[in-house]
Amino acid sequence: MCLAIPAKITEMKDDGLATVDILGVTRDIALDLTPQAQLGDFVLVHAGFAIEVVDADYAQETIDLIKQFPELIGEEVPVGEEIPG
Repeated sequence: MCLAIPAKITEMKDDGLATVDILGVTRDIALDLTPQAQLGDFVLVHAGFAIEVVDADYAQETIDLIKQFPELIGEEVPVGEEIPG
């Protein structure tokens, strides 16, 4: 099963890269598929790429749904937290 996870862009980097926060876990991702994404935006991340820019409400709803299936969440993602606004 493939799953895209909402993440907030916390830093824009060179070469179309960005750092994102996924419930306190940070990752560097590629923005090749979402060149319109900006600092502070929420994006859906799949396989190291932002695949869509989404609003904060959609991001939170998606995280809430994912939390209902703990087997989908790796140990590094805290289950009890909300997406930082």
